Amino acid sequence: MNPSEEAALQGLLEALRFSPDNVPLRKHIASIYTSLNRLEEAEAQLLLGLQHAPQDNSLKLLLAEAYFKRGKYSAAFVVVEELHTTDYNPAEVNLLHARLLLATQEPTEALERYMLATQQDPTAQDAELEKEITEQAHPGLSEFDFKVPTQAPDQGINSHIEKPTIKFQDVGGMEKVKEEIEMKIIHPLKHADLYKAYGKKIGGGILMYGPPGCGKTLLARATAGEVNASFISVGINDILDMWIGNSEKNLHQVFELARSQAPCVLFFDEVDALGASRTDMRKSGGRHLINQFLSELDGVEYSNEGVLILAATNTPWNMDSAFRRPGRFDRIVFVTPPDQKARQAILDVLLQDKPTHKINTEALAKKAKEFSGADLKAVVDVAVEMKLRESMKKGVALPIEQNDLTKALDQVRPSTKEWFSTARNYALYSNENGLYDEILEYLGIKK
Repeated sequence: MNPSEEAALQGLLEALRFSPDNVPLRKHIASIYTSLNRLEEAEAQLLLGLQHAPQDNSLKLLLAEAYFKRGKYSAAFVVVEELHTTDYNPAEVNLLHARLLLATQEPTEALERYMLATQQDPTAQDAELEKEITEQAHPGLSEFDFKVPTQAPDQGINSHIEKPTIKFQDVGGMEKVKEEIEMKIIHPLKHADLYKAYGKKIGGGILMYGPPGCGKTLLARATAGEVNASFISVGINDILDMWIGNSEKNLHQVFELARSQAPCVLFFDEVDALGASRTDMRKSGGRHLINQFLSELDGVEYSNEGVLILAATNTPWNMDSAFRRPGRFDRIVFVTPPDQKARQAILDVLLQDKPTHKINTEALAKKAKEFSGADLKAVVDVAVEMKLRESMKKGVALPIEQNDLTKALDQVRPSTKEWFSTARNYALYSNENGLYDEILEYLGIKK
């Protein structure tokens, strides 16, 4: 390590001493130590990071990798087994698990984990690791004779059950959306006897749509927190499977898990990937999955009493219209970008664990008119990167100032613009039954 690199590292460490709970910075320092093969120091930084963010699975994965490189296989196995109980980066976790199994002379099990990792993410393929596993698992078998198994391993569903503690008061803005969720989902649970007297079931579905990065997932978690319900977040990787029939099986298992945990909020992110319009499909596999989804939503064969179904999509126009029938996603709610008050609250949260000096988040929120929550995070990240470069040059940790964030705002383009450009056309020319009137209202366009 040359003197300038050492000085830069010392500058980062100085910044960390100034802000010890800055987990991203600590993670960055740990990666530097790892690249320098200073694994003991990397491990120490990761352990300290987990003290501040005990639920950060990315830190846990980095720690498991550090343990592996140091030959501390037992410790690495403990962390990997814990990660298997979550839905965090299963391909990366399975790949590390394969390396661990190979290092501990279990090549057959390593082969299974390696194949699972590459099925989940084809970019995870590692020719050198594959060759080593194959030679140990099947001595004499050429790497060119290596074939993917013809049957899919039955891994079950990796959906993670949570008990969120956040509530609506922790989510800035979106008052109209909260009102819809309260009426459709929260009030029936809180006043169950009254709803049953009128023959109303406790449960149902709401589809949230809008630009990406506007807090739909956070709002779903807050819904569970409002009623002290279990929360299951389902991504497309939990459902979609290359093997015929497995996707439908996975979907059924998710609903069964939610039914067993009632009251439970079952949240589908990017639901359009599972519920695309059947008229656009050429293959029957996708149609079977949609039919299964509709059947599960109807709850005819299996009761959905107490299962509250929320789903989010950025492209509601791509979804099959059958999902909007009564008893399914019969409420479609438009989630707008955060208003000024919400933008200010988001900036306050994003900056609270960082060294700052005289920041006026109200002025920044006014300037960031079309920014989503994700866009605002990008703004803060850009400002941090600029300040880090400046700090490394001067060898001392410098606080983030108003000018840094103003410059960052000028560099980040709000992602909502592209979405509204597309949504505007659907709202004007394909607005079946006034479904997208809220988009026109938001844009100030008269029908």
